[in-house]
Amino acid sequence: MLSDFGQVAIVVFIAMNCMFLLALVLKNNSIIDIFWGPGFSIIAVFLLFPFDSYGFAQLLFTALLTLWAARLSLHIFLRNRGKAEDFRYAYWRKTWKHFIVRSYFQVFMLQGFLMLVIALPVIAFLTGSFFEITGFSWVGSIVFLTGFLMESTADYQLKIFRQNAENKGNIIRTGLWNYSRHPNYFGEALLWWGLWIYSVHGTPWYITIISPVAITLLVRFVSGVPMLENKYRMHPEWADYCSKTPVFIPRFR
Repeated sequence: MLSDFGQVAIVVFIAMNCMFLLALVLKNNSIIDIFWGPGFSIIAVFLLFPFDSYGFAQLLFTALLTLWAARLSLHIFLRNRGKAEDFRYAYWRKTWKHFIVRSYFQVFMLQGFLMLVIALPVIAFLTGSFFEITGFSWVGSIVFLTGFLMESTADYQLKIFRQNAENKGNIIRTGLWNYSRHPNYFGEALLWWGLWIYSVHGTPWYITIISPVAITLLVRFVSGVPMLENKYRMHPEWADYCSKTPVFIPRFR
């Protein structure tokens, strides 16, 4: 696994440098968000390419991963199309000294490192010798699909809400957003737990569990929830919304 990890690290390093150069040309670091999902698909294809034959378990695992990657990338692309740089990167562009250097290391290289960490179940499972579907595969697939449907449904509900001019300036409190303030991020974390469960059989689970733990901590405490919570904390509806709706794990009532 270590040699495979090293090869994947080189692939990710090259890909992130290409994204960095493209961001310089476009003057928009938001493109890294569009690449996030496909980056994992590139890793999967790179790992499967040398093999002459694949087990059904490997193909199903890769299909689930690619389904998530394609949906997420398309969603972010359509959301950002024709708009200015995302507010997070725009803020850093204004406040960071030596912005280009810091962007290279703190945006692109950092996300490359995180991609490697989160891809541990992908690397371990696709380079292993276990090809048959097991109970872990079915449970993992169910957990993955639950998280995937939650994330995609929440994103769609938010999109429809924002398209209604009457909702301008309001906070969405319907659909899944009635049960969690960030159901899309919860779904994101859940689907990675599903991929990890799927890959448990025949892989070093005590190492690969770093992946779902890392993505859960990232979206909950670092790059996802905290930034949006801070963005809306001065909104007049926010305090009431927070008092009735949990921040992350849905509470169905």
